[in-house]
Amino acid sequence: MLIGIVGGIITGISPCVLPVLPVVFLAGGVQDTRPRQPAPAPGQAAPAPGQAVPAHGKTVPGAGRRDRAERRASRRPYLVVAGLALSFSAFTLLGTLVLSVLPLPTDIVRWAGLVALVLLGVAMMFPPVQHLLERPFSRIGQRQVSGEHGGFVLGLALGAVYVPCAGPVLAAITVAGATGMIGLRTVALTVAFACGTALPLLGFALAGRGVAERVRAFRDRERGVRIVAGAVMIALAVALTFDVTDALQRTVPDYTASLNKDLDGAGVSAQLGSDQAAGLATCAQEARPVPQNCGKAPAISGIQQWLNTPDGTPVTAADLAGKVVLVDFWAYSCINCQRAIPHVQAWYSAYKAAGLVVIGVHTPEYAFEHVPANVAAGAKRLHITYPVAVDNGYTTWNNFGNDSWPAEYLIDATGEVRHVAIGEGDYSTTESLIRQLLTAAHPAVTLPASTDVADTTPDDPDQTPETYLGSERATNGIQEPLGSGRRTFSYPQALPDDAFALAGTWTVGEEALTAEENAGIELNFFAGAAYLDVGGTGTITATLDGKTTTYQVSGAPNIYTLADRPSPARDTLTVILSPGLTAYSFTFG
Repeated sequence: MLIGIVGGIITGISPCVLPVLPVVFLAGGVQDTRPRQPAPAPGQAAPAPGQAVPAHGKTVPGAGRRDRAERRASRRPYLVVAGLALSFSAFTLLGTLVLSVLPLPTDIVRWAGLVALVLLGVAMMFPPVQHLLERPFSRIGQRQVSGEHGGFVLGLALGAVYVPCAGPVLAAITVAGATGMIGLRTVALTVAFACGTALPLLGFALAGRGVAERVRAFRDRERGVRIVAGAVMIALAVALTFDVTDALQRTVPDYTASLNKDLDGAGVSAQLGSDQAAGLATCAQEARPVPQNCGKAPAISGIQQWLNTPDGTPVTAADLAGKVVLVDFWAYSCINCQRAIPHVQAWYSAYKAAGLVVIGVHTPEYAFEHVPANVAAGAKRLHITYPVAVDNGYTTWNNFGNDSWPAEYLIDATGEVRHVAIGEGDYSTTESLIRQLLTAAHPAVTLPASTDVADTTPDDPDQTPETYLGSERATNGIQEPLGSGRRTFSYPQALPDDAFALAGTWTVGEEALTAEENAGIELNFFAGAAYLDVGGTGTITATLDGKTTTYQVSGAPNIYTLADRPSPARDTLTVILSPGLTAYSFTFG
């Protein structure tokens, strides 16, 4: 619950909420559109029943109605934020699961929210439209949608289109909802996250109400304020429709990134799983050069297909009994995995006869990695001979509470997890523990000499981070937002450090870019090696340091080395792709 609240607060102050803040601020300060009569002067007759106000200190008919209207206005900020938190949480947790069983487009919720935002904005600007929208509610006993009802409905619409930064808590909730693993812990985390993210948003809504109550211009020009608020809502809907808000979200530096990284260390995904996963997360944080007691190994289950086993037969629990087992989570187009796998393969080759079993659990990062044939081809290119479990449904991934590629879980002969290694490097520690566990299981065993595989893990803190090219996760492109569909770009005059730019015509997708006419990428990077994840049939022409090299590309997406130097350096790489090639990401080493 604490992790959820803290994660929600971090999300609520992140750059990704900036587009909705003007709407939340103004919505918290606007008042009911029903006209309110001024108090009568001394000696003046009270207005007609139903609209009267106090005079000479006496209560007259209708005064209670005005008091109720004022109370509704005071509650409006709370209802706007409550509606937003409720609908956002429900759609995040249940949206994918529900839509998967209904014959509806996957983005129907977002479009419904955008339409609702436009209607509410028009209604706020034009009272007759609002009164028209009220009629269906009046039939079920609600006299009006404005005031408290309107605030809650506005919050529901905002929640359907509110897309914040996917920190570790939100990512864990999304995966749980998408895979149907919704238990008590997931619901508790979601509720806590909703409460946390509501707190800073409520502060903005209350600030809007405070300004409306204290600034005379808001009271004297109430009609104008409502028109401005309605226009802002419509503008937000238009901006979200055309992904204009992405430019704002990506222009502002992510000042919450370090907070999310620290929170991720709390093992969020493990909080959603079993006690087994929680124990594994603890071992991952406290990795030691001696065997640890991390709890019983979770099940390897939900596997779509097995590779490198006789006739594709599954590896069962009975096959693993009495064996030392290394479970390696990987994805075939992950450059970090590609650097780690030579070590894993070397351990398997060296210690298989002594009782070591290695299982590579392939859990996809990209859509193309769901195709078993692509996984098989990737395993062959990497010379993997140990069994590979195709975990397309994330079942085993979630059983282990895993959240990284690569990740190794070392299990002793009794079925206890004794070591967890996340990411690259520190291979000597893992191998030393493999040898210790094999000796403990078979005291008479004679082990071969330790393996000798070069550790190519990058250790320069200034190295350019992995750079995604699709619109969904692109963060280093200076022509953002990339949008979607067929677009034509031009190189800028200057390219900032660790950024990329496009030229020519591309078809922009969520995960990747597909080259069309004169398609090129210019990349400013700092690293010793640069790799491009690309698929299709055609050629890549790469220019670096005045030297141009052409690479032939064929088949499923794979990693191609475009730069390989003995030491890191700052440089600019220009890549031209022939039409039809699809580029996913740059990685570095």
